[in-house]
Amino acid sequence: MTWRRTIGRVEFVNCEPLFYNIDPSWKVLPAPPAWLTGHLLRKDCILAPIPAADYARHHKELVLVPDIAISSKGEVGSVLLLGTMKLSEMKSIALPTDSATSVALLKFLLKTHKLSPKLVEMGPDLKMMLSECDGCLLIGDRALEAAHSHPELEMLDLGSQWRELSGLPMVFGVFATRRDSNIEDVKEAHRELLLRLNIFENDPIIRQKVLELSAKKSNQSLDRMDKYFGEVINRMDNEDLQGLTAFLRMGCGLATEAEFAW
Repeated sequence: MTWRRTIGRVEFVNCEPLFYNIDPSWKVLPAPPAWLTGHLLRKDCILAPIPAADYARHHKELVLVPDIAISSKGEVGSVLLLGTMKLSEMKSIALPTDSATSVALLKFLLKTHKLSPKLVEMGPDLKMMLSECDGCLLIGDRALEAAHSHPELEMLDLGSQWRELSGLPMVFGVFATRRDSNIEDVKEAHRELLLRLNIFENDPIIRQKVLELSAKKSNQSLDRMDKYFGEVINRMDNEDLQGLTAFLRMGCGLATEAEFAW
């Protein structure tokens, strides 16, 4: 029953404030966002951040927990469409296999702007993607690295694009659990993550350590990480919930409200 003491986490640094110095009684299962959905459904972990689009797909099997997410109020910095030309000129776009929400969001943006480039799914590798397509979608640390290493490319931040269209924050990842999970186990995992987030937000020493670790992991500067943790946000407030509801409806076709475990 070790899965009841296991919490999934996105392997990118966007989850670091929630997991830094996590109590060692918890096992952490790192994986790409889209993989975590499968881990959760298979009972490999009690709680995990999964793509919001995957929650829409599996909402009959999963419920959400409050307070925590992977979101942005505008520019997110790590969900980027990159290419040698503007979006309106792209004839083909490579989509990554490790994400669901960013792909759903890009498809929504294309539909909104009445664009219909060819969409090709492939592994999240900038060089390979752009060798076959006019543009490519990257998320997480790979997007941060691509933006840093290739400033000559055209870049479109999908978080800011959603904000311009909807006037709301974009919730890329939601923390979910199975409907049949023991609620006390879920609440204990939730309390641990919320504790780590509170410490990150209120202890300058811990925040600095998280920045240093994240900079090392992502090969970014401390200044970039300091800015990044103002772009990507792990606390979900009422405005974020409105943004999530709007995206689930408009971007994923979910007619019902998101359901929370408590």
